[in-house]
Amino acid sequence: MHGALHKTFASWRGIAIAFIGGVLLLVTGPSVFAALNAQTSNTSPQGVNTGTLELTMSNTKPSAGFSTSIDNLAPNDSVNRYIDLTNSGSIDSRGLTLAIASTGTASLITDGSDRITTRALRVTVTSCVAEWEQEKGICSDKEGAVTQIKSAPLSDFAKPQAFADSILAAAAGLHLQIHTELPDQVEMTTNGRLPENTVQKGSVDLTYTFAETQRTGLSTNS
Repeated sequence: MHGALHKTFASWRGIAIAFIGGVLLLVTGPSVFAALNAQTSNTSPQGVNTGTLELTMSNTKPSAGFSTSIDNLAPNDSVNRYIDLTNSGSIDSRGLTLAIASTGTASLITDGSDRITTRALRVTVTSCVAEWEQEKGICSDKEGAVTQIKSAPLSDFAKPQAFADSILAAAAGLHLQIHTELPDQVEMTTNGRLPENTVQKGSVDLTYTFAETQRTGLSTNS
């Protein structure tokens, strides 16, 4: 009997000691990690704003631009249309290009195998800082016109062609002359029958796509 009581008392003593130890740990635990702390922050939030890259195109009045067709072209004929190209965003751009998607008569898009077959339509892009004198096709700027893209057949424009001045600053623009020409041809129509691969009685639909890329990323200190 005495031995049983001794064992019971020992068991309860162990439980009591474990309980008291847990309580002491809970009481003293937080104090182990106590420390001084400090922080600071800006009283007014700093704003961070992003810019925009936008390229817009409009007809330079009174020119019809790309809004109307060019009709009844004969070899050695050319037509000038005028548009304004503007980087209307807030970020400077680079890598200005022009691509032209052409569908229709193949002989008006791609040159033939030699000069005596067919010579496709050519496009030249010229810019002027000032307004063009459209009646005369003359750039009125004192520095004159700048050839941005040399004369090339429509087929070349299937891939974007780079402008000579490929950088266009934010809010800046170019007054462009788009020169479309049907080069001289050597063809013979016999008894009312047109030759093969002729440029006569043809038509094409053209979609002009101007593109730009944002300027190189900048790292500034302020």
